[in-house]
Amino acid sequence: MSAGGAEQAIVGRVLAPNRLSIGLTLPLMPSGQEGVDVTEQRRLAKLADSAGFRALWIRDVPLNSRDYPDPVGHLDPWSWLGALAAETRQIALISGAIVLTLRHPLHIAKAAASVATLSEGRFILGLGSGDRPPEFAAFGEDVAERRRLFADHWQVVAKALGTPQQVVPDRHDTDSPDFQLRPLAPEPVPLLAVGSGGQSVNWIARHAIGWMTYHREPAQQRDRYRMWRAAVEQSVPGEFRGFGEAMRLDLDADPGAPATPIDLGYRAGRDALIDVLEALREMGVHHVSLNLRLEERPADAIIEELAAHVLPHFHRP
Repeated sequence: MSAGGAEQAIVGRVLAPNRLSIGLTLPLMPSGQEGVDVTEQRRLAKLADSAGFRALWIRDVPLNSRDYPDPVGHLDPWSWLGALAAETRQIALISGAIVLTLRHPLHIAKAAASVATLSEGRFILGLGSGDRPPEFAAFGEDVAERRRLFADHWQVVAKALGTPQQVVPDRHDTDSPDFQLRPLAPEPVPLLAVGSGGQSVNWIARHAIGWMTYHREPAQQRDRYRMWRAAVEQSVPGEFRGFGEAMRLDLDADPGAPATPIDLGYRAGRDALIDVLEALREMGVHHVSLNLRLEERPADAIIEELAAHVLPHFHRP
């Protein structure tokens, strides 16, 4: 993806030098619950949009199993993103992440262009490689080929969504026409790496607008960011590439409650949360996607508290 992709307005609202933006991961529901209340999630998405969050993140979970820790029956991401494009007005929509290895890349490109069109350019295509071997077997793929599939499929998607557009067929017959992919998105769709996909950080720096990873202990994340910065400076010197993390948040009702580590995130009051996010910004993190725990408090209360007291510290004009 060229540097021009990073200059698009929607990318700049999510990933910008020396700034930190905050998004939310959908669905917003208590842990252990399996069924998604679509009407409720649409309402919460509109609330997050009006409250000033910068992104809504949508997961791609092809299949469920009793052996998986997450029982949620996630909606098909493309259907869900299309609905959210109609429900929201300014917030970025990000796939976090489409399983690139288990879907045909031309289908992904077609769907991405469609969501970008429906959302009037508010879509960022986050791509991941998948990490559940049984799902690879279910779709007829070899998990040992994950790294190759990710890189090969990425190139096909990037060319189909790029400028100039190039549709690369799996097989070239002598009488095959030159294919085009329609609709044309308002802008080239930005491609974001979610996880490593088995690739080097230099590969990610060359091909993606940024790198999204999971929450780590601060010292580990600082080392991760330094590795990323070195890769960017070596692979695309002078260009900006974003860095983000997904963080689980249990927002304490007491504003002064200290930050306590939990799995993949923190339990904290809003004052400590501001300190945590400010430290991440100083470290070099450009975006944090919050995965809210709702065991003790309803989503509305948390969204409204974050919008009133936390977002203003980071989402300045």
